[in-house]
Parts: sequence; C-alpha cells; structure tokens
Amino acid sequence: WGKEAECSVWTPTFKPRGPPQSLQLFSDIAFLITEKEQQEAIEHIDEVQNEIDRLNEQASEEILKVEQKYNKLRQPFFQKRSELIAKIPNFWVTTFVNHPQVSALLGEEDEEALHYLTRVEVTEFEDIKSGYRIDFYFEENPYFENKVLSKEFHLNESGDPSSKSTEIKWKSGKDLTKRSSQTQNKAGKKRQHEEPESFFTWFTDHSDAGADELGEVIKDDIWPNPLQYYLVPDMDDEEAEGEDDDDEEGLEDIDEEGDEDDGEEDEDDGDDGEVCPR
Repeated sequence: WGKEAECSVWTPTFKPRGPPQSLQLFSDIAFLITEKEQQEAIEHIDEVQNEIDRLNEQASEEILKVEQKYNKLRQPFFQKRSELIAKIPNFWVTTFVNHPQVSALLGEEDEEALHYLTRVEVTEFEDIKSGYRIDFYFEENPYFENKVLSKEFHLNESGDPSSKSTEIKWKSGKDLTKRSSQTQNKAGKKRQHEEPESFFTWFTDHSDAGADELGEVIKDDIWPNPLQYYLVPDMDDEEAEGEDDDDEEGLEDIDEEGDEDDGEEDEDDGDDGEVCPR
C-alpha cells in the first residue's frame, strides 16, 4: 500500500435528507386542524352576524314606530305654529333669504315672488320611510295662477326614489324658469354677478330625487325650527349699526376734547383776571 495508503483518510459524505415521515405527517395534521378551526370560526361569525342583523332590523322597526307616534303628536303644534306665523308678514321669504343654502338659490325676482308665500307645510307619509311632501301656499300674485305648489318625494315600486310636483301655471311673460341666468339693466349692460338659476326650477327638476338637497334642507333643517332663521340679523343692519357706533364714539371724543380745551381756556382766563396785591 505504501506511504500514500497510510496517509489516506476515509471521509464519509452526508447527503441532506428530508424530515422524517412522522414529522411531516404531524405538520400536515396540524395544518388541517388549524384550517378546520378557521372554517368553524367563520361559520360561527356568520351566525353571530345574522343575529346582529336581525336585531338591527328589529331596532329599525321599533324606531319607526316611535317616529310615527311622535310625528302624530307634533302635528297639532305644527298647525298652531302655522297659524301664528300667518300673523307675521314676509315670514317665509325672510326665513329663506336668511338661510345660507337656500339664499344661494334665490334671484331677485324669486324673492319678489316669494313675498306672496303665506305658508309652508312638510308632511311625512304615514310609514315615514316611503317619502314626504312639501306644500307652498301663495296668495294672489302677478307670477302664476296656482294657490298651492307642491313637490312630493317617494319610493316607487322598485324601491328607487322618485319625485313629482305641481305644474306651475305661469302668467304671460312671468315664467321665471325661462329667464336668462344673466339679466341686463336698462343701459343694456350685464350685471356684475350672475343670477342663480331660478328657485322655481326646483319644481321641475326630477333628475335625482334621492339627492334633492333643497328638499332635504327644507324638511330636516328649516321646517323643524324656521324661527331660528327668521331671527337671523340682517348683515346690512349690523354694518349700519357698527358705523353708527363708530360715529357716536367719534363725536364723544370730539366733545371730550372740546371740554378739555374749554377748561384750559377757563384756567387761562382766571390767571388773567387775578389782581396783584399792592
């Protein structure tokens, strides 16, 4: 064998092997158990969610009954309030003009027409969820023949929101919905600002009954308490009062300065009038 044979050392080689079959089997079983537990948990969550949904539906029915009850109880007070409002001239046009969202929809001629508005009523349908109606009562006016203009919102048979309204019988040449958005003055020049689209176009617009902002504002904001907007102070009056206060303060300052000057003159006169002792 020789020296080379004596020096040679046998080195065993190890080839990597996979995990034992028993360990792999345990891992597979654990995975299956975890997956089964997750599936069972999902099924239980679904059952609990169904119970939550059932309670939510029951709550909605109970809330609806309460709303219907108190809606009936409020009716006599709404009626009494309407009778009292009728004693105040221009109550409703003032309320609309003072409301920030509604006033943005009013042109000058809209305001003129709304001066003939005597009463506003909002009526929710008996089941409440199906819709409501807004009625505007007018006295004799130069714009249209109608005594009452109404717009009604409801859910149709398919459950989609829709609306319908009174057809306005405009008097000759008085249709405000056909006026240009830019009016001209007597000199033929355009006004410095554009007039908004007429308030009365709202009665003919049924494009998106489910998102009728004006109807929602009147029903949910103005109708519950119109007095809060009627009593909003006129900004022009506030500015005028502020100017008057400034003028009064200026006059007071002038008077005070005048009094001081008079006092100084009196003192000087006193000095001049002294008699030197002999």
